Amino acid sequence: MNAQTRQFFLQGGGGQMQCAVNTPIDQAPVGIALIAHPHPLYGGTMENKVTQTLSRTFVSLGYVAARMNFRGVDQSEGVHDHGLGETDDMLILLQHMQTQYPGLPVALAGFSFGTFVQSRLQRLMQEAGNPAQRLVLVGSAAGKWDMEPVPADTIIIHGEQDDTIPLADVFDWTRPLDIPVAVIPGADHFFHRKLHHIKDLVTALW
Repeated sequence: MNAQTRQFFLQGGGGQMQCAVNTPIDQAPVGIALIAHPHPLYGGTMENKVTQTLSRTFVSLGYVAARMNFRGVDQSEGVHDHGLGETDDMLILLQHMQTQYPGLPVALAGFSFGTFVQSRLQRLMQEAGNPAQRLVLVGSAAGKWDMEPVPADTIIIHGEQDDTIPLADVFDWTRPLDIPVAVIPGADHFFHRKLHHIKDLVTALW
């Protein structure tokens, strides 16, 4: 991502997991942000542009931002597990980061398939009595996967012209939760030429 990106490996349920972390340059971190990438069977990696935009945004907000390549992606071992093993692996990354930065609040962010993983991780954290500080879900996977309910203050961002996950499906998911959706006009699923809006929205709403 940049010269300040540090890569490392953790042992996950499917083998070694390739991870990366970025830290604020001019301040001590105010929190931990875990960021999950889109579907690995369709080219999703932790180097995805939306994933990197979320990482840069959280670093600018003072968070240490960590992400990983899901099972079977690049140098991460194992086989795609439909979000189940991937959630377990994100929990391992969470525990590692909490050991490195004890006592800091944890934010969860994800893009597309990564939103499904993060909604499941939030449920696990909540059941353990230590819920995430807040979630940011971009291109939420509603209608594609069984998204968990998320807190009312979740920042949900979607593209008006997303033909991978239709906006109507996102509204069907958020309507009973009574959570607003920030819609970026003209944006497709991958937010081509619209990435700056993601950073601006998260920064303004955080």
